[in-house]
Amino acid sequence: MLQRFTVSISFVLLLLFNVQSLPAQTKNSVVISEQNSAVAFPLFTNTVTPVFYYDAKDAKVVQLAATAFANDISLLSGKQIKLNSSNTVTDEYAIIAGTIGQSSLIDDLIKTKRIDVAAIQNKWEQFSITVINQPYKNAKRILAITGSDRRATAFGIFHLSRTMGISPFVWWADVVPEKKNQLFVSGNYMSPAPSVQYRGIFINDEDWGMQPWAAKNMDTDIKDIGPKTYARVFELLLRLKANYIWPAMHPCTKAFYYYKQNPKVADDYAIVVGGSHCEPMLRNNVCEWAETYEEEYKKKPGEWRYDVNKDEIYKYWDDRIKEAVNYESVFTVGMRGVHDGSMPGPKDPDEKVKLLEKVIADQREILQNNFKKSPDALPQIFVPYKEVLSLYRRGMKLPEDVTIIWPDDNYGYMRQLPNEEEQKRSGGNGVYYHLSYWGSPADYLWLSSMSPALIGYEMKKSYDYGAKKLWVFNVGDIKPAEMEIQFAMDMGYDINTYNAKDPDAYIKKWAVETFGEKNAPTVAAIKKRYYQLAASAKPEHLGMLSFSTKEIYDRLKEYEDLGFMVDTFVSNIKTGLQPALFELVTYPAEAARMLNYKILYERLAAIAFNENRIEEAKSNLQTASIAYQSIETSTERYNRFVAGGKWNGMMSFHPRDQKVFNAPLVFDSLKIKTDSLLIKKQIKEAQRVKILTAKELYDNKNTMNCSLLPGVGISGAALTGNAGMITYKMPMTSGSYTIVIKCLPTFAMEKERLLNYTIAVNNETPQTVNVNAEAESAAWKENVLRGYSQGSSVHAIAKDTPGTISIVLKNKNLVISQVEIYKN
Repeated sequence: MLQRFTVSISFVLLLLFNVQSLPAQTKNSVVISEQNSAVAFPLFTNTVTPVFYYDAKDAKVVQLAATAFANDISLLSGKQIKLNSSNTVTDEYAIIAGTIGQSSLIDDLIKTKRIDVAAIQNKWEQFSITVINQPYKNAKRILAITGSDRRATAFGIFHLSRTMGISPFVWWADVVPEKKNQLFVSGNYMSPAPSVQYRGIFINDEDWGMQPWAAKNMDTDIKDIGPKTYARVFELLLRLKANYIWPAMHPCTKAFYYYKQNPKVADDYAIVVGGSHCEPMLRNNVCEWAETYEEEYKKKPGEWRYDVNKDEIYKYWDDRIKEAVNYESVFTVGMRGVHDGSMPGPKDPDEKVKLLEKVIADQREILQNNFKKSPDALPQIFVPYKEVLSLYRRGMKLPEDVTIIWPDDNYGYMRQLPNEEEQKRSGGNGVYYHLSYWGSPADYLWLSSMSPALIGYEMKKSYDYGAKKLWVFNVGDIKPAEMEIQFAMDMGYDINTYNAKDPDAYIKKWAVETFGEKNAPTVAAIKKRYYQLAASAKPEHLGMLSFSTKEIYDRLKEYEDLGFMVDTFVSNIKTGLQPALFELVTYPAEAARMLNYKILYERLAAIAFNENRIEEAKSNLQTASIAYQSIETSTERYNRFVAGGKWNGMMSFHPRDQKVFNAPLVFDSLKIKTDSLLIKKQIKEAQRVKILTAKELYDNKNTMNCSLLPGVGISGAALTGNAGMITYKMPMTSGSYTIVIKCLPTFAMEKERLLNYTIAVNNETPQTVNVNAEAESAAWKENVLRGYSQGSSVHAIAKDTPGTISIVLKNKNLVISQVEIYKN
């Protein structure tokens, strides 16, 4: 059997073929194969290694991508390809990569009509890959990678790498590719326009991971996140076809511009630099106002309040823009506190709105004065995050060309999206989305458990509402959110291929790309189970949730099954893939399992102690203690031993030292106490007659005008559909019933803020139930921790009857996970 890789316009497919059958060549595709053909270009063989040509006058990112590509070839083959910046091709086989108008070799191929660039010229980040026969006297065949701009050229180079079998996380997750004896490429490929113009990440809450790791292993001279670390980050972004970053900005890290090499490295890698919702005008206030202002200005700063200290703040912003004029940036406008707090100013909210409008007007004046062009020609964003959204909702006037970046609620559910008028804005709209979070009601900074299904559903919804100018994802320390980041960036680049329609298929394809065809089914099954269990309780949130005894045992059993899958699989995987497997699969799954064991066995010990089952209580505490020790041991392995200690300092199993991470109780600390929540849950559980999952209802044809969203919510799938209907028939005896409908904790997007369904049993008058909970409310906090919002209705049944329950979804953003029926 020979492995081949086919790349079509829509996706990268890893396929296996027989030697005798070459894959069919589609009109817009390149084919990578271990078998030669009459039209193939040799990437490497036992006797041929092509030379990689680029123009020294082209952007630096082209040379950087070429160097990375050469390293990729070495990983695959053990062979070294030469790089050549000459403008004359003298080799029989050559790879030529360049940007239209910046590469004389590419421009010559265009002039002689060897390549047709009409479809990509002057476009944003589009590239072509073309195999050309005998373009020059001495050349038998060349492979041309042509970019419409500097990033496009780099994207084309890394697109070829990924097609050859190089994971974007080849360095960041130690994904070792399978060695090949020879590899050939044939065909032609023209990339589509990116779905979202700016696509990137926010490195955040780096205190327990990225910063100590970088200080210890990367930028050891400054003991901070600096240019060496960012060079690795920026290469990763290019491999993901991403282009944008909000740099790390916590107090433990100096500002991005503090180290003057940082913006230079960003420009070398063609990465667009921005700033978070509390970093207007590329200024990191936590560092540059609160800590290093005196170093920069030789005096202490005044008050961070624009209405009383305008001149000082204005100059502070102006000085940064002067530094940034030669770099590619997106400018955050507006103002909040020095860090993640509200903007100081008048107590009257209407006066605060006026002040914010003045701030933005002055910021745009700064941009115009420094760039010598109208501000509407410069990319700017406004992020209505937390309290800023309430100011915006009061009718704040925002210039038409400023892009509004709509934030989620910090837990993966879009809080608001543009209405019809906002969708018409020339500046467009975008999204700020969390894969990691520090804040109320509870952090999730340790393990990344935001599923591709939820990310896909919420981001596709955002895109359909017109939020397609800029997407930025809070990714914490990057690790261990590798797969979630890859999905988010793939989706931003090509939303027609990557979305919520079939998240299982994406996980499987990712597993194939990362671990090979043979290992993919098991890897995908582990990841799917891991996400599903976290949907009803992220590991970091366990301490704030109540479970009945039955729920505890059910959950432990599910995690036991997950552990068995992991243990069985790990022992059979090749040594070279073990580091990647541990980082991407084993550690997250096992750490989540052990934290559940620690918390839940401690709960069982308390229950047993209350019931005077002393030996059982001791045994359960011992199991909890072993689980805790396992987390310590596994985390030490991550930091000290995996990949030869490469990630030392990256992983902490107790970020912010939250209570949930503490060692379990000892026996002597157990006390008899009444758990009223547990009692209520178990009484309610005893009254339950039926649970109907979304998939069960859909498969049994109990729905009309509904779509099934696989992988979403507490039941593994969910139903949605404006005016969709659920009908379920069951015998009902006389008495009172309560019907609880558990939904994804999404938000209503309309002004009325209603997320309604109607429900009726038999011919009774339908009841209307609203499950929308405003962000920061008590109901919302409960919803995001447990993974569902819920509606409840009571129905009186006069006599025994063959009952018919009818539910109508009244809002397109209502998503139902399951229906629960109780006899009161």
